[in-house]
Amino acid sequence: MGLTSNNSLVLAIVVAAVLFIGTVWLWPRLARQNWRAVSGRVGLMLFTQLALFASVGLAANQAFGFYASWADLFGKETDQGVVVDHSVNGSTGGPLQVVSTSTVPGVRAARPEMGGQVQKVDIVGPTTHIGAPAYVYLPPEYFQPQYRKRTFPVAVVLTGYPGTAKSLVDKEKLNFPNTAQQLAKDGRMQPMILVMLRPTVAPPRDTECVDVPDGPQAETFFAKDLPEAVQSQYRVGKRPDSWGVIGDSTGGYCALKLAMHHPDVYTAAAGLSPYYKAPIDPTTGDLFHDDEKLKNRADLWWLLKHEPAPDTSLLVTSSKVGEKNYKDTMKFIDRVQATNKTRISSIILESGGHNFNTWKREIPPALQWMSGRLIDH
Repeated sequence: MGLTSNNSLVLAIVVAAVLFIGTVWLWPRLARQNWRAVSGRVGLMLFTQLALFASVGLAANQAFGFYASWADLFGKETDQGVVVDHSVNGSTGGPLQVVSTSTVPGVRAARPEMGGQVQKVDIVGPTTHIGAPAYVYLPPEYFQPQYRKRTFPVAVVLTGYPGTAKSLVDKEKLNFPNTAQQLAKDGRMQPMILVMLRPTVAPPRDTECVDVPDGPQAETFFAKDLPEAVQSQYRVGKRPDSWGVIGDSTGGYCALKLAMHHPDVYTAAAGLSPYYKAPIDPTTGDLFHDDEKLKNRADLWWLLKHEPAPDTSLLVTSSKVGEKNYKDTMKFIDRVQATNKTRISSIILESGGHNFNTWKREIPPALQWMSGRLIDH
């Protein structure tokens, strides 16, 4: 049974319930003062607690999408995201390959021209040699005859770390495709293509969208390889005013950084509960290898102070109660405003934690904001 399987969760709950009932039932029999009775009491309490923690952990993982599999949980993920081309004459068939197609979760329409489509794809970066799975949402209009000559704006959507791309698609989680379709249907945003993936392109390492010296070139993948791969497969705009990037947590930091570093690629970025400086911890490893310039560039505070303000639009979100980034976010807004060139908007909730429920409240207005800043050609 998989880590995210409902069967695993149900089994853990059943085991916890049985152990709890067994503890209550057997406790009087284990009240004697001998080593067997004491060992029995300790064993029942220990295994009941473990079962309860397992149930809560599995439920939390299903709700927030922290880990995709048991291998991911225990750090045994072996896919480093590097693709070696063994094809004849160096031909890969293109940097983006469609693996499968499905309907939009929560939308009852069999035909894509009525309900849109979600495509699972594999993207291979010809520059970085990074391979990453992704999901692409195509709105119904993409398949309709009257739009056959139209190019569509694109929003790249990034998860947090160590989130899963599937959590961006699932109706029970962040629900981006369904939300985008309903907003467009209601006339609150234009039809857009969404490209949804993890910022972690070299799992299990958290690369923070940095070009790591002698390591994964994550920033180049998102700034060059990904847009070129999408442009090779779909009818999308090629100018920066057709491209935006949105993400939560780590994905939010990456979104802001990509737009600030590459305004010639992304004209707008939305960071949901972002932070503003790449951390260094056991999940990231040494991202900068003593390269002070690279380290400074990954610090958005330093960037605003020492480099020319980029011509791009930013959206940041936080909450007054429940988010640790509230004070930093208010300071970031002030610093961006002082540039008089970079445009800044915000969504500040009264309360809301660092979780899916909070981001689901922010996603509809963030998509509307993004739509208002992108142009189809």
